[in-house]
Amino acid sequence: MSLLIGNVITNDELTQTFGCSTQGGMRRSNKTNTLVLVSNHVKSIYHDRWVDNVLHYTGMGTEGDQSLSFSQNRTLAESNFNGVTVHLFEVFEDQKYTYQGVVKLAGTPYQEEQLDSNNTARKVFVFPLVKQDGSAPIPIDREHFDAISKKVATKVSKLSDEEIAERARNAHTRAGQRQTISTSYERNPFVMRYAKIRAKGICQLCDQPAPFRTKDGEPYLETHHIEWLSKGGTDTIENTVALCPNCHRKMHIVNDKQDRLKLKEKRKSNE
Repeated sequence: MSLLIGNVITNDELTQTFGCSTQGGMRRSNKTNTLVLVSNHVKSIYHDRWVDNVLHYTGMGTEGDQSLSFSQNRTLAESNFNGVTVHLFEVFEDQKYTYQGVVKLAGTPYQEEQLDSNNTARKVFVFPLVKQDGSAPIPIDREHFDAISKKVATKVSKLSDEEIAERARNAHTRAGQRQTISTSYERNPFVMRYAKIRAKGICQLCDQPAPFRTKDGEPYLETHHIEWLSKGGTDTIENTVALCPNCHRKMHIVNDKQDRLKLKEKRKSNE
């Protein structure tokens, strides 16, 4: 199978192509003299991140402190001179492996503190990697990026306040960076305007007046599609309401079923 950067393949196809194991984040193949790295942002406990086109990739070992001489950690640490070709895949959706290309070490592996599979602090080894062709990582869908961020936040929320405070004080000074792709919808301006006219300056969810007025003196409300356009909702007056900024944000974070029902009823009563 001929792979191009950006190709998305299954785990079976990956295994067949490289002759490696079906599991794990570091898969050595003697048959093809390769080391396949999988940065799984969906299921992995590791905190892999891109900074200035360098992937800081966490080594092997899910519990306790990691060792640089352990198994494929050693293979990767020596990969710039041991003749093993290192291939990188990333997973943003379950069972979909996105090929990033051949990578190489860009510096000396270093240690940092991360949580293991039991949510216990331990020392891991992090490998700074760059793509061999010098290119940036391919952009990912904004929805996938947001889902990954939500997963990390959920994991952190399970720690005690003291643990969170300690990790916050010792956090990385450089934030991870990733180019994302988002889909924008060209909303009908007449539908948007009509939703605001129909609301008469009152948020259709909390029933409170708009929090402020614009420079033109109009009540500030934002249009919202009850059934999201990204989920197949229609750009029609039947599916569009006007909300205050807080309620609009709430609908995009919580999207509560009862709130949706209220908005549908409110929209009908305003017809």
